[in-house]
Amino acid sequence: MLAPVVAAVDGSAESLAAAEWAAHEAVRRERPLQLLHAWNWHPRQGDGEIANAAQRQLARRVLRQAELRVLAECPDVRLHDAQAESPATVALLKAAEQADVLVLGSRGLSGITGFLVGSVAFGVVARATRPVVLVRAVPRPRSRHGDVVLGIDLGEPCEEVVEFGFAAARRSRARLRAVHAWQAPGPLALGPGDIGLVDAQCRAQEWLGVLSAVLRLWHDKYPDVELLETVVEGRPSQVLTRAADGAGLLVVGRRISDGPLVRRTGPVTHAVIHHADCPVAVVPISEPVQRWPDGRPATAAPSGRTRASPRSTRRNPCGDRPLRPRHGRPGQVHPPAPPAGLDLDEEDPKELPGPA
Repeated sequence: MLAPVVAAVDGSAESLAAAEWAAHEAVRRERPLQLLHAWNWHPRQGDGEIANAAQRQLARRVLRQAELRVLAECPDVRLHDAQAESPATVALLKAAEQADVLVLGSRGLSGITGFLVGSVAFGVVARATRPVVLVRAVPRPRSRHGDVVLGIDLGEPCEEVVEFGFAAARRSRARLRAVHAWQAPGPLALGPGDIGLVDAQCRAQEWLGVLSAVLRLWHDKYPDVELLETVVEGRPSQVLTRAADGAGLLVVGRRISDGPLVRRTGPVTHAVIHHADCPVAVVPISEPVQRWPDGRPATAAPSGRTRASPRSTRRNPCGDRPLRPRHGRPGQVHPPAPPAGLDLDEEDPKELPGPA
């Protein structure tokens, strides 16, 4: 059985907008749509069965309302629904594991509505191992054929995010607009051979060349996708929020780790979730765990030692090649090094000093 597109519903306008968007996405993906309502039963003495029945009846009404809205908007979708009697975060994470994509409703600056309150929604986004799309209920009609905006980090252009963006653009027959935000290094951030007085136009042209090289193979794989490559000087969160205006979808990445459970969305992803008007797809990116020679995680003490002290080496989450220090910039003369862009998970990455 094909993994479904799952939309969480709670009766709010935001969740209904999410269900509507999910229905069209399910048709584009040729997958079934599952509407999910989660409720957490807190039994009280003497009325357990009555309260349970009342909750189920309420869930049935919420699901029926969503079904009517979805079928009126997208009659061709294959639809079924489900109830989950458990905390919302647990139910949604479990559903996400079996889903092709999970779709949630969002109020943007007002937080997440209904049972997706604050930490619940961000807990799902930060811990899900499958893509999660957040959809807002906007007062004006949303263009379903707007650009798919791909936020790309040229320092670590991970395949999961790039492929999601190209595939989404092809399914919706939309243009893919790849956007990279860059910032000129300050005098203290320059490494050996960096040219600090190159004008912004020259730097932008170099970044554009790097972006074209990174996306060339992907464009060959998706030749029917119209691609617009854009580099903009500025903070990533602001650049992506502006680029998302009028777009059909914004695609960003979020790093996950197989090691200790450190869950976060990152400041840029957090910002665009709050401020972008269009649906935001958050794609998890697998990050390998550093290990000692005996196979134990680097967070544990190695054999014969009482305290972990692994050699500090940044690793590329998209491959096995160690990353270069972040002092590389376009315009470098010697030694040659590929430019390192701004991480989507790091709003203001600290520059490492070059060798003396």
